[in-house]
Amino acid sequence: MSLAEKICLSAALLFFMTGLLTGIWKYRHMARSADATSPTYVDIAHRSSLLYSFAALLLAAFSAHSVFPEWVNVTAALAALAFFAFAISTYIIHGLLQDTDNQLRRPHRLGKRTLPPWITGFSMLLLIIGEVGGALVLGAGAMVGIWQG
Repeated sequence: MSLAEKICLSAALLFFMTGLLTGIWKYRHMARSADATSPTYVDIAHRSSLLYSFAALLLAAFSAHSVFPEWVNVTAALAALAFFAFAISTYIIHGLLQDTDNQLRRPHRLGKRTLPPWITGFSMLLLIIGEVGGALVLGAGAMVGIWQG
């Protein structure tokens, strides 16, 4: 098994366990709430962790079939997975702080602080480049591998 596959599978486990544990957190809020709901970002943290765990499995499958050099696959996997983790972490922080129900609403808030306007846009740009770029590199390497046979 390649290093990229090992990294992706390890991330899948981490994200899946995060999803299960945030599910407990979500349930506790729902059980205590008069309308049986949880804060928006507790719900988002739970769902996104589960979805990213399966995305990490997909990246592992792409890594297994990629024809690119191992360093390219590892770099691409780390780029995508790091931003998956960054997104989940952001959702958990907003869930803990209960400071917003929309992190993209202006002014951008983190707890009681207001963030400079450029930070969220710049973070989103990096996230797009990392997630899409990493997945595209691994996917392209896999497609070449399976179609060239």
